[in-house]
Amino acid sequence: MSELETAERLIEFIDLAPSPFHATAEVAARLEGAGFRRLAEAAAWAPLDAAGGRCFLVRGGSLVAWTVPAGPPRPARGFRVVAAHTDSPNLRVKARPNTGVAGCRQLAVEVYGGVLLNSWLDRDLGLSGRVMLRAEAGAEARLVRVDRPLLRVPQLAIHLDREVNQKGLALNPQQHLNPLWSLGPLDERGLEEFLAAELGVEPDDVLSWDLMCHDVQGAALLGRDREFVSAPRLDNLCSSFCGLEALRAHEGGERIAVLCLFDHEEVGSGSHTGAGGPILAELVERVVLAAGGGREELHRAVADSFCVSVDMAHATHPNWPEKHDPAHWIHMNAGPVIKINTNQRYATDAEGEARFQRACERAGVGVQKYFHRGDLSCGSTIGPITAANLGMRTVDVGTPQLAMHSARELCGSRDPALLVRALSEFLKD
Repeated sequence: MSELETAERLIEFIDLAPSPFHATAEVAARLEGAGFRRLAEAAAWAPLDAAGGRCFLVRGGSLVAWTVPAGPPRPARGFRVVAAHTDSPNLRVKARPNTGVAGCRQLAVEVYGGVLLNSWLDRDLGLSGRVMLRAEAGAEARLVRVDRPLLRVPQLAIHLDREVNQKGLALNPQQHLNPLWSLGPLDERGLEEFLAAELGVEPDDVLSWDLMCHDVQGAALLGRDREFVSAPRLDNLCSSFCGLEALRAHEGGERIAVLCLFDHEEVGSGSHTGAGGPILAELVERVVLAAGGGREELHRAVADSFCVSVDMAHATHPNWPEKHDPAHWIHMNAGPVIKINTNQRYATDAEGEARFQRACERAGVGVQKYFHRGDLSCGSTIGPITAANLGMRTVDVGTPQLAMHSARELCGSRDPALLVRALSEFLKD
């Protein structure tokens, strides 16, 4: 497959995954198409379910998939983990959403994660996520994806703020970001009635939701020679897609290959589906137990394991090069980035740096190394959290991009394929 074909597959994946719940559903469907079997967390796992074959589980907006080498069970066998996250900064719908001013009906939203607020203005937005519906046994979850122009957060006209281009736009998240979606007097059941019509149920059946806005403009190749991918949610669906592609193609190897896609990274990972929760640790333990091991084998397996935390990286911005470390400029379409921070905002140490660099060499792809400017605050990833929770050696890597946390981001169109090749070599160990 060519590099542009991989980029086109990424574009298709992003368009199908406007929310973390759609992302895990799409990953699950593609895994099943590759022969993976879905396991229920609450069910007993027979030894062969976890100790052999290709399996996965889904927990809300998170997913863990793994493939165990054929042959007799080896309880202390190590793991090779590719970890990413499914969530992106956006605008999420509040529990009492129906609001409005001056004859306009609006939805009340809350900012999720480190959003570049102005990037959400004057965009045609849809709604996506999951809705909890009344059911005989309590409640059931249904995915909803309204992928047509439905909402808009209009900017204030320059005639009413003549200095906006000089001073910048000061947005109040409580006051200025509620999208407009209709006209008329306030309807206290407006969203519930809309969701009920979309899902073919009664409004009283709508109990609650995890709903978010998304840009309905599709992802696309961009540039004179199609050098770029222009898309929403590159951070971090690009990494999720690349990890999926590497795992689906993985065969052989001495260790258990794992793909772990967490939710809630953008808000600190502190949830039962986030990297701060137990989902990956539980998976590692259950696989060891299903192979006939105990606590001793569990510790031996973790000691023989390695994790690549895959999140997007900052490419050097051509309009603001002074915002970057002058000795560590990062280029798009030049290969994966190893992210390093001595204050442990990234989990990379010299061992992890060397291991991933060797994987890139075996894959025949370039590798770059990123340091944040010393006079700017550095972001973080799931890497340090995973390393601390499991005691597993971890390296932080990613694909370079511009406009991180914008409603629409930009990366090189060759880079996804290069990362897939590097991750494939890492999983081979």
